[in-house]
Amino acid sequence: MVASLKRDSPYNSGLMAKITFLGAAGTVTGSKYLVEAGGKRLLVDCGLFEGSKALRQRNWEALPIPPSSIDWVLLTHAHIDHTGYLPRLVAAGFAGPIYATPATHELCMLLLRDSAHLQEEDALYASKKGYSTHTPPLPLYTVAEAETTLTRFREIPRADAFTISPQFSVRPHDAGHILGSSWLELTITENGKQIRVVFSGDLGRYDQPILKDPEAPSRADYLLCESTYGDRDHPAGSVPDELAGVINQTAKRGGAVVIPSFAVGRTQTLMYYLRKLEQQQRIPRLPVYVDSPMAINVTDLYERHTEDHDLEFTRDEQGGKGDPLNVHEVHMTRTVEESKQINDVVSPCIIISASGMISGGRVLHHLARRLPDSRSTVMLVGYQAQGSGGRALQEGAKFLRIHGQEVPVRAQVVEIAQLSAHAGKSELLRWLSGFQAPPRQTFLIHGEPVALNALRDAVTSQFHWPVTIPAYQQTFDLNP
Repeated sequence: MVASLKRDSPYNSGLMAKITFLGAAGTVTGSKYLVEAGGKRLLVDCGLFEGSKALRQRNWEALPIPPSSIDWVLLTHAHIDHTGYLPRLVAAGFAGPIYATPATHELCMLLLRDSAHLQEEDALYASKKGYSTHTPPLPLYTVAEAETTLTRFREIPRADAFTISPQFSVRPHDAGHILGSSWLELTITENGKQIRVVFSGDLGRYDQPILKDPEAPSRADYLLCESTYGDRDHPAGSVPDELAGVINQTAKRGGAVVIPSFAVGRTQTLMYYLRKLEQQQRIPRLPVYVDSPMAINVTDLYERHTEDHDLEFTRDEQGGKGDPLNVHEVHMTRTVEESKQINDVVSPCIIISASGMISGGRVLHHLARRLPDSRSTVMLVGYQAQGSGGRALQEGAKFLRIHGQEVPVRAQVVEIAQLSAHAGKSELLRWLSGFQAPPRQTFLIHGEPVALNALRDAVTSQFHWPVTIPAYQQTFDLNP
């Protein structure tokens, strides 16, 4: 039986292992799970809260325990909602190592620096506009603090067991979400007994290009399972067919295809599909501009970390037909000047640029140039959060405010929703079906209430497992 501890003393060391949900409980972001055993503390993931103002405010609040009392951090993958709080944690006193797979480590070197840069930019903008409650406005953390944090990283094997301490050992397994992403099999040893806890991290999808499918689990005493799409599946339909249709129609009109895209994962998947379509002569050989320094750097990592590649991608790499992530005429634009020159392109082309939700970045300049052109197309290929520019286009906005100007939307706006990197409901259930015996308790995390409740109902109906949806900062005993 899993028992919630008393609210007034949830962090006593005691003799029993415990887990406390410090984030992604009842919401998608802010993943942080504190595991305690033998007087030691391990934090699994250390993400930023994103979304509403109330959630973002949690990033400024002190943790309910001193960061200096945490001995280790262990990461499932590099996304900011799983890693972005790390510089804040280090600045507040955490002095231990941060364990991650090699690819996750290298991605964090890019993402944490970028996150810190954005934090500093936001503080400067708030100071300029005078809307912050701080005087002067402060960043959540600085680039210097991010650099200090990166010195704490220690790499663990991609697929072998690793001993953190006498209390904790871990084995990562492929999660198929982004490069380096893992679900973690954590073994807790206390008082001569062992407890196995599985952390799903973010699970990817099956039969997708580049990365291996999520590895099947086998057993766990306790399971933490993400629920991002716990209430729905992704649309059916062929991504290559839809891409080819949109590109061919736009090229015939003489327009540009502008694709707001996430730098990690989505850009690389798009380049892979475009390369295939070119090879099959299903689309014309158009110039493709990858206008995101972050995406360019991430693409280099995707090509180097062959340990994550699936068999089809490996065959493509070894087939002697060139780089499977490069089309015939690709332009990797790193500098601002190179980015500006894309405005002068009047013939059909494809522009892939960040940010994926049209909430900032270079894509705004391309949209300001191309949205008023009825020959062009804006292709949405990812989740568009409420309040983002992408959501406005998704909902049929006739004008989009960019850099203080109301830009008319005359371009065609299309959406390819099948490109999500998160497992849908049926894929989550498929992964869960790998367990050879029911976990003693399944905790559903990393989801909004509707998704959490829907997945709970599905798990109890299909597997008849005990399921708990933990509350923020709730603590549970992990009985051996």
